[in-house]
Amino acid sequence: MLLQRITRGGVLLGLAVVLLAGVTTGPAGATLPPGNAAAQWDKIAEETAIGSGAFGNEGLVYMGYATAAMYDAAAPIQGTYASLLPPFRVYKKASVDAAVVEAGYRTLVHFFPTAAPKLDAYRAEALAAIPDGQAKLAGIRIGWVSANQLIRERQDDGLATPIASTSIFPTLPAGPGVWRLTPPYAPPQTPWVGNVKPFVLDDVDRLLPPAPPSLSSSTWVNAYNEVKTLGEATSAVRTPDQTAIARFWSANVIAQYNRLARDIAAARSLGVADSARLFATVDVVAADAQISVMRGKYRYLFWRPVTAIDPTAIKPGGDGFGSVPGVEDGNPATVQQVGWRPLLTTPNHPEYPGAHGSMTSAMAEVLNSFLGTSAINVQIHGFDAAGAAGNLDAVRTFATAEDLRSEIVNARLWAGLHYRFSSEAGVALGKEVAQYDLAHAFGKLKSKKK
Repeated sequence: MLLQRITRGGVLLGLAVVLLAGVTTGPAGATLPPGNAAAQWDKIAEETAIGSGAFGNEGLVYMGYATAAMYDAAAPIQGTYASLLPPFRVYKKASVDAAVVEAGYRTLVHFFPTAAPKLDAYRAEALAAIPDGQAKLAGIRIGWVSANQLIRERQDDGLATPIASTSIFPTLPAGPGVWRLTPPYAPPQTPWVGNVKPFVLDDVDRLLPPAPPSLSSSTWVNAYNEVKTLGEATSAVRTPDQTAIARFWSANVIAQYNRLARDIAAARSLGVADSARLFATVDVVAADAQISVMRGKYRYLFWRPVTAIDPTAIKPGGDGFGSVPGVEDGNPATVQQVGWRPLLTTPNHPEYPGAHGSMTSAMAEVLNSFLGTSAINVQIHGFDAAGAAGNLDAVRTFATAEDLRSEIVNARLWAGLHYRFSSEAGVALGKEVAQYDLAHAFGKLKSKKK
């Protein structure tokens, strides 16, 4: 067994031959994505998470695992920013590229073992491009330690497997305002995500919004009638531009915001360590925001527009959550409409607070913080209805963080998926989660007093 010990400026680094396996050889067929090592492995993590079939909320948890490990591998070598998990001493001349590659690889192959052949090939190609020597070996070891530390930390954190699993949750008595399965009646989506341990946030419940408005309130009446008119699939009031915007935001959020982060890193010529910090900030904050929003959704269990507006939208034969057909809200200022359907297919989880509002608002706050201004001036890629399924061919520009927040509220309304008050509650929640996480993580190391 080959054992290389490096002690200068850091922890003892024992590299067994098993760690060297695959450094220069591996399965053929992988071609690394563009960008530096952090950008490459952020894209690989994105492809792996999305390719696994994970729903957006759970996929963001997996993205948080990978990019957090990459950041914690790079941060102690760079020596500028504080790690998320307890720091460990490192060899300061270690290769940050090798550290990020190994951290990303080890984390992904642990959580996605069936993706190992492709991940092995990516690792082999990435490490082969790094000059051999002490710095490379030390970097590999640092990445290995960082990945293992994250994996140990996240044991029993509430993650449910296999991918896309549903779970039981406390229900409410059937009646007006209570969530029902929506067409096409898929099982409740990942209720367990609301019970996953956050990455940074200390208390999920503390930031939850108040309960949805009463069904007798003017807020409810206005929101109901607005989404009924503007969100219907065949709405004659919604404009073509509004329809295109609604469809734009049906894109996969993991792909949307990680692509944006890589675009920013490339435009600013960020180094590997700074890129890793940006990617981890995006994914960790996004995961915490979505853990929070799912906690709220399965606590309040508020009904979606389609089942509030159309009493016949209930699953034929019943769904186990209420009567057949559905019930009305009892408010004379709202009128049900048999056959009403939203522009986009309703996600199979409860309505309030809005998940996309939370996610996008959290990202707006991350951009505000990272760019140092609310005048973010960013281009975001989204779905173009004229293109292939799952594309990110459409591009929209947002001058400010508030422009981004305002659009997502309207977009989910025009899609027929959310009442205005729900997306607004999601926006407020996402902003608060991001502010908490940014205040408690990813900051500069405190200088030691001499």
